[in-house]
Amino acid sequence: MIYKEKEIQILRKGGQRLSSVLRKVAKEIKPGISTKELDNLAEKLIREGGDEPAFLNYTPDGAKFPYPATLCVSINNEVVHGIPSDKRILKDGDIVGLDLGLKHAGFFTDMAMTVPVGGIDKEAKKLIEITEKSLIKGIAAAKSGGFVGDIGEAIENFVKPHGYGIVKILGGHGVGKKVHEDPYIPNYGKSGTGPKLVPGMVLALEPMLNEGRDKVFLDNDGYTFKTRDGKRSAHFEHTILITESKAEILTS
Repeated sequence: MIYKEKEIQILRKGGQRLSSVLRKVAKEIKPGISTKELDNLAEKLIREGGDEPAFLNYTPDGAKFPYPATLCVSINNEVVHGIPSDKRILKDGDIVGLDLGLKHAGFFTDMAMTVPVGGIDKEAKKLIEITEKSLIKGIAAAKSGGFVGDIGEAIENFVKPHGYGIVKILGGHGVGKKVHEDPYIPNYGKSGTGPKLVPGMVLALEPMLNEGRDKVFLDNDGYTFKTRDGKRSAHFEHTILITESKAEILTS
């Protein structure tokens, strides 16, 4: 999809609203809070702004039933798409991935971050830091005239020296009129390959890094991906716009 200026203005506004909501939710992270409380807050804030949750009742390709919540909350060894529950209580030392989508005036934006719960160990701090930095590297490589492979190579080259597993079976995607659009954007690859990047493309970049190996599996709940070796994972995501110059972060 190539978006026009009027559509981009809507996406820009939606991205700002999404960023505001997700950051407010992140500030409520503390030991003793349930993931369902976070989900309730996210939905409340979105609807108070006159917008709609993007994920609630959305059925992605391959899913057997619609996603039952507004917010994805993934704890420690959960990579993405953790389903909130009253029974999931955050503990001191956890790391938690928050993934949220918002529909504003008919257009979708997508954002994620991983945050600490109370005090976390230095290994967890580094995992979060490197994952966030890898997203920034990917965004910097997303330039008009370039290719999707440029993004993957930039992320992979940055991550490799740190020894983290890059999740291979999940990646970024186009976003805008739908929650998920083409192109698929792996967090690894070769520069100069894949679809060409042109102004007006709106993309959700989202590296997912594991402390251990890259292998993951889908839990019995049908949505939550977990690391196969049980080690922790982190996830960051921004919706960006390809422009004539550097990419614009719509969810900044």
